[in-house]
Amino acid sequence: MNIKELSSNEIMPGFHGRIIHGSDFTWVYWEIDKGASLPQHNHVNEQLMYVIEGKFEFTFEGKINICTKGSTFFIPSNVPHSGRAITKCKIIDVFSPKRDDIG
Repeated sequence: MNIKELSSNEIMPGFHGRIIHGSDFTWVYWEIDKGASLPQHNHVNEQLMYVIEGKFEFTFEGKINICTKGSTFFIPSNVPHSGRAITKCKIIDVFSPKRDDIG
C-alpha cells in the first residue's frame, strides 16, 4: 500500500489525515497546515506521535515542547494535551485502542 493511495480527509480545520483502522489501533498520517491548532483535549486512547517534517508546538503535562523531524512523544490515556503547527507539518499518530471518532 502506498500512503498516497489512502484518501485524505480534513478531520478538523487544517488537519488532513490519511487513516488506517486495525481491530485494536488507529494509524494516522497527518498533513497539517501552518498555524492550525488543536485545543487542549484528552481521550481514553494511548497515543504515539512522530514528527516526520516541520515544526510543531506540543503542550504536554504543562510543558511546551517544540517538536521537529524525529521528535516522538507518548501520551498516556486521558492525559490533556494540545498543539499548534508552527510550520506546515507531517506527523504520524498511532492510537490504541482504535479511535472510532475519526475517519
